[in-house]
Amino acid sequence: MRFLIFFLWLALCAFSVAHAEEEYARVQITDPYIELRSGAGRGFPIFYVAERGEWIEILLRKTDWFKVRLANRKEGWVNRAQLETTLTEAGVQTAFRDSLLTDYLNRRLEVGFAWGRFEKDPVLAARVGYALTPHLFAEFSISEVTAVFSNSSLHQLNLMMVPFSDQRISPFFTLGVGRYKNSPQVTLVNAPEVSSKNANAGLGVRVYLTRNFLIRGDLREYMVPITDNRVDKFKEWTVGLGVFF
Repeated sequence: MRFLIFFLWLALCAFSVAHAEEEYARVQITDPYIELRSGAGRGFPIFYVAERGEWIEILLRKTDWFKVRLANRKEGWVNRAQLETTLTEAGVQTAFRDSLLTDYLNRRLEVGFAWGRFEKDPVLAARVGYALTPHLFAEFSISEVTAVFSNSSLHQLNLMMVPFSDQRISPFFTLGVGRYKNSPQVTLVNAPEVSSKNANAGLGVRVYLTRNFLIRGDLREYMVPITDNRVDKFKEWTVGLGVFF
């Protein structure tokens, strides 16, 4: 009985190893050759050259360097640029994303600042967002509007929907609620201060620049109930820079 259990355990281990090996992607070299280095970087020496037509397995990625294994079991590191011309088993060219773009696609936390116009007055905004899913972000923002006769502030909690979040240029839609406060200048007599809840809806576009930076443009409309019978609407556009982590 013990022998049978031991045999089944060995068979399971062998199956797991074989199955794991099948998980590695295999590509075929189409360039005249590919250089294998001993480490992930150009500072490491080239110790082997694989020729056109050879098949290689991709074992691991480290930034823009890939650890590969040849049919003769030799293992080494290859730069992404050398692998971009390889072919898959289906005969199509292999697609390798830039590692910096991969970081952008896997972002979770984002901080940004923006400048624009709230109606005709200048507005400055700061915001922080968190990715709930690849296509849905929660975002909190604070905006300050400086006008000739009054100053306004807005505190917003928004949901941002990004249907094409895997693209460098991705449009988005926002819905949110918050607080609007308008404080008149002291020179105005009998001008009341307004503090009210508000709702907003908007759309915009995000453009990935490089490394951890992106640029973003927003167009938004706010609906602010001033009294029971009066709802004011304000339009806002902003352009800003974001940093993601």
